[in-house]
Amino acid sequence: MWAYWAMFLLPASVALACSAPARTTEPSSARLAGSNSAWVWVWLSITLLIGFRYAVGGDWGSYILLLDDIRGQELVDVLLRKDPGYKLLNWVSAELGWGIYGVNLTCGALFATGLVVFCRRQPMPWLALTVAVPYLLIVVAMGYSRQGVGVGLAMLGLVALSKGSVRGFVAWVLLAATFHGTAIILLPISALAASQNRFWTAVWVTVVAAVAYSVLLAKDVESLYANYVDAGLQSEGALVRLLMNAAPAAVLLILRSRFQFDESEKRLWMLFAMISLALLGAFYVTSASTALDRLALYMIPLQLAVFANVPYIFERSDKEQDVLTSDNSYLQQNFEMPPVGSANAVFIIAVVLLYYGSIQFVWLNFGANSMWWLPYRFYPLEF
Repeated sequence: MWAYWAMFLLPASVALACSAPARTTEPSSARLAGSNSAWVWVWLSITLLIGFRYAVGGDWGSYILLLDDIRGQELVDVLLRKDPGYKLLNWVSAELGWGIYGVNLTCGALFATGLVVFCRRQPMPWLALTVAVPYLLIVVAMGYSRQGVGVGLAMLGLVALSKGSVRGFVAWVLLAATFHGTAIILLPISALAASQNRFWTAVWVTVVAAVAYSVLLAKDVESLYANYVDAGLQSEGALVRLLMNAAPAAVLLILRSRFQFDESEKRLWMLFAMISLALLGAFYVTSASTALDRLALYMIPLQLAVFANVPYIFERSDKEQDVLTSDNSYLQQNFEMPPVGSANAVFIIAVVLLYYGSIQFVWLNFGANSMWWLPYRFYPLEF
């Protein structure tokens, strides 16, 4: 269990050290250069912890069986199967003799890339990273390999979309859909969030979504519907996880005028907020909680974006920030952290960390399925 707490406490300690000065939509080149080494270590650590986990996650046995099933098959047959990106990765790893660890290391690297790039886009990247740990990193990336990669690649798409690149978003989401077809549901967001040429964007995105649906998801919809809707498959803890998305959604909607998002970002996260609240409402009118739970995974980036911006609502004046800047130069240069701001901002950061620390504590100690994650075992140390 200590490994999971190290993942949480290390970024939390840096996030708590400082609050925020005036917000910037993108870190300056100087701040990025000064913190590259720290984030390289973050990326490498996440990749190795995900890639070399041993018998960790509820679907571990299923992934082993899938790898054995694909071993020796023809490449063409592999590419025609469900989730061809993930199946291709298994085929390559089997052919090269890398086994499940080749698959998991690659999945870990893809997820870590998406998470790191997305966090560094936020005004408080270390707080965003800490928010991601209890559920997105530990449960999703270490438990649901395919959808973990899907969310990681989708975060790269969200960064592209926040910069105004609809094509970049669509490209990343399509790649994500080759690992888990449900990622296609994100494509309409690009048309709704577009700030220019919205009509033509809606037209070509609709065409792309229709083609992607027919190629990657259509043949599996009947079985997905039967399993998740007709069967009324229930997911323990689904309500809690839906509420985890609904909480930042409510904060954003209530205090939207105080968030300093630019116009494209505001439109994007407002859409995420409304979808998150709609999924929570659907929980009370349908018995298919597992379907809602799986769809809600793609809304998790909302938690990172909102809580990494909340402290700016309580920032100090520019004059007060200038006085405090010199006291924290090491943190600024090495951890991409702004100087200490108001007491209110520090308090808000502490509350966010306590909230997510409590979620991790409860899940690790009382979660119905946490037994599949405990203890954390690292493959190189098993022999």
